[in-house]
Amino acid sequence: MPLSAGEIAAGVRARELRAVDVVAAALERIDRADPELCAFVEVWHEEALRRAGEVDALLDGRSGNVPRTSGADGSGHLRRASEAPDGSGDVPRGSATARLGGVPRTSDAETSGDAPRTSGAEGSGSVADRLMEGGSLPLAGVPVAVKGRHGMRAAGPLLAAGGVVVGATSVPGPGTPWQTWGLGARGRTVNPWRADRTPGGSSAGSAVAVAAGLVPLATGSDGAGSVRIPAAWCGVVGLKTTAGRLPSADRTGLAVPGVLARSASDAAGWWQVVTGEPEPVLPPLPVTAVWSPDLGFAGPDPEPVALARATVERLVAAGVVRLVRPRAPLRLMDPGPAWLALRTPGADLAEAHRVRAENDRRLAGLFDDAELLLTPTAPTAPHGHEGPGDRYSTSLTWAFNLSGHPALSLPAGFGEDGCPAGLHLVAPHGREALLLAVAREAEARIGS
Repeated sequence: MPLSAGEIAAGVRARELRAVDVVAAALERIDRADPELCAFVEVWHEEALRRAGEVDALLDGRSGNVPRTSGADGSGHLRRASEAPDGSGDVPRGSATARLGGVPRTSDAETSGDAPRTSGAEGSGSVADRLMEGGSLPLAGVPVAVKGRHGMRAAGPLLAAGGVVVGATSVPGPGTPWQTWGLGARGRTVNPWRADRTPGGSSAGSAVAVAAGLVPLATGSDGAGSVRIPAAWCGVVGLKTTAGRLPSADRTGLAVPGVLARSASDAAGWWQVVTGEPEPVLPPLPVTAVWSPDLGFAGPDPEPVALARATVERLVAAGVVRLVRPRAPLRLMDPGPAWLALRTPGADLAEAHRVRAENDRRLAGLFDDAELLLTPTAPTAPHGHEGPGDRYSTSLTWAFNLSGHPALSLPAGFGEDGCPAGLHLVAPHGREALLLAVAREAEARIGS
């Protein structure tokens, strides 16, 4: 397995790894794998290596010594500064290509324009200021991908924490009303588990880049499921934040920032950096939860339901969650028409507001009885590149863009087609720390 973001940052801070070598290895993996994956629209080689060099220089200056050189072995794999170049001390590695073999259009997919670049002086100054204030660098030398060509606009906290942005990931292109796909610089983005299937979207390239081991962390945005669906279909962790918790340019308030990561620990690290909150603390276990296969309206396929339910049973057996029966069965109103109305300029929003208020009331009642709501993340397995047909891939996720609740997709095994599925965890407003703590405990007790 490739190193996690936490492992990379710890190694760089300890000067066992050099940020330049970590980033160079990531760029090598991208150059080798992306012609087939098509996860990136732009890769910023020179800028990334320069930024990594700035991180190294600042850490070297603080430590007062220059470490021995670590490096990549020519295949994108790292060795630590203290390890022999003969490969006997190789860091754990993973294949850059992993196992190669519908969301309605929303404004959270950035599809055009040049990538705004933060100047080197500004970026390194933020890192230097953090070090001068006695901070560590929680993302020191960590290669990060940003969603779309405008993704750098929200990357300031990641840069200040020592992260190094290596490129912009693919989002859907023009010409389709559905967004569970991506268009990279070299063509359609493919699912790293099956190239004939879509990775989901609209954070398509971010999910693929993380799942394929190209980077440990990638940003996303979620307007109807655009982080959670690709996380489920690519087998990674995807967090959607509470509406209004972090800045968003979406006029409707439906699209919010999020992150895709290989582990809940790395997602928690992103959350700490962008919010300044402390490390999520695990609540008393087991956490009470309500299971719903369909939210009362969605009609999902049997297989994703069975995979998600099996993961729930493992969490119950491991003592992570305890299923409870709510006082009233959860039956939400279908949020689709309300969501679409909110996205349509000039639409009559009276009915949309009524649906939102009623679903908010029902969810408030559920969270009076339990700490979490558990569902499948997506109603179907990943579809082919021709599209989802008449199925809404968002049917289990967009209710929580309408309600504003935070939610997280956790890997939930594989279907008969060889593609991953996800378990969807939803928490009360502002309880991202609960989601992340439970997800971390789930990984520790039952694996990912």
